[in-house]
Amino acid sequence: MRLLAIETATGLVGAALLVDGSVAERSHLGGRAHAELLAPMIAEVSALAGCPLGDLDVLAVDGGPGLFTGLRVGVATAKALGQSLGLDVVVVTSLDVLAAGARAAAGAHRAARVVAVVDARRGEVFAAAYDFTGVGDDMDPADVVDDRSETLSPEELVAWLDGLASAGPVLVVGDGAVRYLELLAPRPGLDLGLADSVSAPSPAVLARLAARRLAAGGTGLVAADVTPDYRRHADAKINWEERTPRRTARGPETGTP
Repeated sequence: MRLLAIETATGLVGAALLVDGSVAERSHLGGRAHAELLAPMIAEVSALAGCPLGDLDVLAVDGGPGLFTGLRVGVATAKALGQSLGLDVVVVTSLDVLAAGARAAAGAHRAARVVAVVDARRGEVFAAAYDFTGVGDDMDPADVVDDRSETLSPEELVAWLDGLASAGPVLVVGDGAVRYLELLAPRPGLDLGLADSVSAPSPAVLARLAARRLAAGGTGLVAADVTPDYRRHADAKINWEERTPRRTARGPETGTP
């Protein structure tokens, strides 16, 4: 299998190309240069893997949740490549990639219960919990997930994690955990030792997880059907709505209430 994975959901931008089990990967963490960096990274992993884009079998992309601009860049690139090359696209969530990365980094015992937290900015996070207790190392995170479909405030995150930790240790990863480390670190039962090293979804982990899903009988989407999971409006729209007074139902504006 020759699979190109595109990762842009958080502050990390990167690409990985998997060819028969071997992965070539390039990534950059920091800044907001996703649009400028992604295409050169794709070209670089293609060269490193010795696999021209025309020889690809399938694409994978992190569909979010994450930051609006990054998601838009990654999904648009995956759609354009998929349509031009006639390839399907496997969409994986950023939270699933983080959970899989935590399992790979920590081992099955330490990562029996994982919470992935993505910084949504504006004082909010996206989060999901994964219970791998008693399952094999190859268990798909999507099969053991409790996904919080709405954004959480830091205080809501702490309350939720306290409830989870009451049943045993929880490994917490992702840039949202890093952002609120001082708030989370004192809480009993929370393991934040890998928050820094597993702070962003890895392109290589994305590639391997997408390949595992395909090997298990999963399928990708037609490129035109791929959409990002924003989970809320873009910051620009939120800022505009906050600064623009709501009109009241007063009829035509005549200067008189």
